[in-house]
Formats: sequence, structure tokens, C-alpha cells
Amino acid sequence: MSSTGLSRSRFAISPFAETVGALIALQRASTEPWRGRGQAEPMAAYRAWTAADPVAGGLLALVATTRWFPDVVTVPPTGGLDTRLDQELADLAALPDDTVRGTIDDAVRESATRREPDWLPAVDLAARMAEVIEEGWRRFVSPTWARRRAVLEREITHRAGLVAAHGWQRAVTGMTRRSTWVEPDAIRFSDQSWDDVAIGDHGLTFVPYTGRQGSWVCERPPHYALVYPARGTASRLAGPPSDPLSILLGPGRARVAAELATPVTSSQLAASLDLSLGTVSAHLAVLRDAGVATGSRSGRNVFYRLTARGEALLALLGAGRVSDEDDRPS
Repeated sequence: MSSTGLSRSRFAISPFAETVGALIALQRASTEPWRGRGQAEPMAAYRAWTAADPVAGGLLALVATTRWFPDVVTVPPTGGLDTRLDQELADLAALPDDTVRGTIDDAVRESATRREPDWLPAVDLAARMAEVIEEGWRRFVSPTWARRRAVLEREITHRAGLVAAHGWQRAVTGMTRRSTWVEPDAIRFSDQSWDDVAIGDHGLTFVPYTGRQGSWVCERPPHYALVYPARGTASRLAGPPSDPLSILLGPGRARVAAELATPVTSSQLAASLDLSLGTVSAHLAVLRDAGVATGSRSGRNVFYRLTARGEALLALLGAGRVSDEDDRPS
């Protein structure tokens, strides 16, 4: 990556990538039941949908088993933090039929099953793929989008803070299990033996999603994006914890305290934890009175974080850890 490209690299939120990640997780859970624990209702809805729609079933079965994601699920967002799903779907729908067939064939060759894509429609392939993604969004992502987006915004705030304080090298470290800066102008995100990608002066867009594992690259020259899992997604989208911290503080305050490892506003907490703003404010007041949390103003917002006492408390009780899961393509 050139120095100009690095300086122009940025973060984005992609409803499209979030939908792809969510659908892949559901597809894998449908064939590996241990992955779907606690998701009986969405799993039943997912199975019914993919059974009734052979294009959806075929596409998602392929994407969940291949090492090479087809172009129809790797649309780089170009709208930054304000990227809209309709923009991304339009970019997908513009792909010619021959391009779609070619990229699906590439994915089949790298899949575990190598099943022939007999589910492909005869014409208007990209438009049909866009319909699948849009329907997946409507069914499985849109109802929880506010909560998901809050998690993504927190991740971006954290990484942007690292860029400002320490530079991109620090911010990139830990995006995936294998992400590392290997040369002054080269970043490695995977151990898979693909050809290197040269990022031009447009830079690279970093796109978090709320999946628990896996990352992938979106290539549409001159636009490139890396989709990677946001930190701590499992805990932020899960229900109340049953651990020593929740026993000591109560489940609500424990969830709030565990989120304060990085600065966050009360509105972000309310969205990511699916709590009312009043409830969050009450929990924060107790944590501040106890010396566990503190707040500082930045512009119009007040950001809350743990104090040294709070960090020691969470460390003592083993709270706030993020599991390090397998980093294969989602």
C-alpha cells in the first residue's frame, strides 16, 4: 500500500457486509447444530426461507463452504459511515451475467463440496443475488440493526482512537487473528496462499461486522475493503451474563461495566445493550459513585470509561475478556 493510500484509508459501516456475515452464520448453524445453540427461532425461519428459495439456498450454501468468496457477496462500501444498503445492492445488481457466472464458478472450485451451481437462474443473475441479500437483510438483520450498528460504531471509535494516538500499524494489529504489519508498506491479514493485492491511492476501507469470526476482502478496483469481526461481539449481542461480576453488581450494572473498557457514550451503551437510556444512566450513576467508572466530555458527548479501580475489579473477577476464535473466512 502506498503512503498516499494509507493516508486515505478509512472505516465504513456496511449493511451489506453485516447481512452477508449474518446469513453465513445462519447457514453454518443449519448444518452444524452446535453453532446454533439459543437460535431456534431464527434458525427455523432461515431453514424455511432457504428451502423455499433455491437461489438463496444455493448461494448461501456455497458461500458458507468456499475459501473464495464470489464477487456477489464482496461489495466494497463507498459511502463511509453513511453507506446505505440500497447503494450496495445497486452496485451488485450492475454486474454482468458473465461476470457472475465466472465468479460463482471460481467459488465452486474452492468450496468443500464442489457442487454444481444448478440453482443459478438463466438471466439477470446479479439482480437475483441482490434480491437474496435484500430479503436476508429484511428477515434477519433489519430488526436488530440499531443494536448491531451501535456495536460497529464503538469498534470504529476504538480503532480510530488507536490511529490518532499510535498510527495505523497499532490499529490494524488484532483486527484478525493473523493481521500484522509485515513490511513498511504491507499488511498480512491471512495465512492463505492468495496473490498479494496492491492497494492504490484510494486506500483501503476497514469494515467491521458483528460476526464472531472470519474476515474477507472486497475487491472492486480501485475500491478495496477488509471486512473483519468487531471486538467483543459475542458478549455485546448476548444476554445478561452469569458470572462473578454480575453476582456482585447485578446483571444490568455488570453488563454496563463490562462495556466500559473503551470510552462509550450512554446512547451507544443503550443501543448496544438494548436498554433504555434511563436505565443506562442509572447504572452509570451507581458505577461512578462507587469509583468504578468516570466520564469526560468531548464536544457534545460525554464518554464513560473504567477507572483504575474499575479495571482492577474486572480483572479480579475475570470479566470483559474477549474470546479469540478461529479466523477463517466467514
